[in-house]
Amino acid sequence: MPDSLVLLAGMAVLVLSGEGLVRGASGLARSYGVSPLAIGLTVVALGTSAPELAVNVSAALADRTSISFGNIIGSNLANMGLVVGAIALIRPVVIETSVVRREIPMMLLATGVTLVLGADVWLAAAPNVYSRGDSLALLLLFCVFLYYVLADVRSQRDSDRYLGDLAETNTNIGRTPIPLGSGMMVVVGAIGLVIGAQWTVSGATGLARELGVSDTLIGLTIVAVGTSLPELTASVMAALRGHTDLAVGNVVGSNILNLCLVLGVTGVIRPIPVPEGGMIDLFAVALFSMLLLGVCTTYRYQIMRGEGVLLLVGYLLYIGQRALFWN
Repeated sequence: MPDSLVLLAGMAVLVLSGEGLVRGASGLARSYGVSPLAIGLTVVALGTSAPELAVNVSAALADRTSISFGNIIGSNLANMGLVVGAIALIRPVVIETSVVRREIPMMLLATGVTLVLGADVWLAAAPNVYSRGDSLALLLLFCVFLYYVLADVRSQRDSDRYLGDLAETNTNIGRTPIPLGSGMMVVVGAIGLVIGAQWTVSGATGLARELGVSDTLIGLTIVAVGTSLPELTASVMAALRGHTDLAVGNVVGSNILNLCLVLGVTGVIRPIPVPEGGMIDLFAVALFSMLLLGVCTTYRYQIMRGEGVLLLVGYLLYIGQRALFWN
């Protein structure tokens, strides 16, 4: 089978398996009395990042860390440029102040820490690499974020409309009758993620070899967009239902998980060297993060269609020059 078809099949299996895992895990959580809000902030958020995690673990085990790096950074760029830009084109995105106050500063901090940890050549006169120590620091930061979010949610859940909307939106998650049961959905979803990740890494590696480009570029573009499909789908659906604030919150939460959890787990398995052009990619993520904060705080906390175009065009231009000059 051609590598391109293997890659497409792998990404399709990843998306379907991730959806099945979320539905199954949500059903199990609800059966044990877990609130819809807690499900939305944990199970659903982790589930949308499951494809990235599965691909990165598979790539690390196969010693294809360039795909891992490209997938994480490319997914974050796609989330901010492609996903937010797309939903802003559908309708102006209303941003709750709690998202600007709580989630986006967390994303900026995670981005800054990731950038500093990857800049060894400037700070320690050593090759740029995410060592196991760096990765453990990112995982610790993830635990701090999780504790802070849950504590903040607990103290403000009655007065924060964003959290109320999140609870309402996730009320029906897991209630759809599942013939094989929630437990079976979790098992099948997990197995599918493993198989899909292996196909994706294998197909991406072969495609990079055929096209004569780096694993990093394939990870940054095709693989990253493919693994970001759950975020794109969830955000577009939220926007069509009028929950545009949830769409941005989903994107920001996914970016935090990618940098702290996915990069942390991957780096613990195998240290991740920053590839050629990787520092430019890290600075691009930082720039897009600050740009997202900027567009979220204008026009009375709304992202207008013109700003959505700016994000989308900026993403396409960056990916285009990356392919031309740093392949």
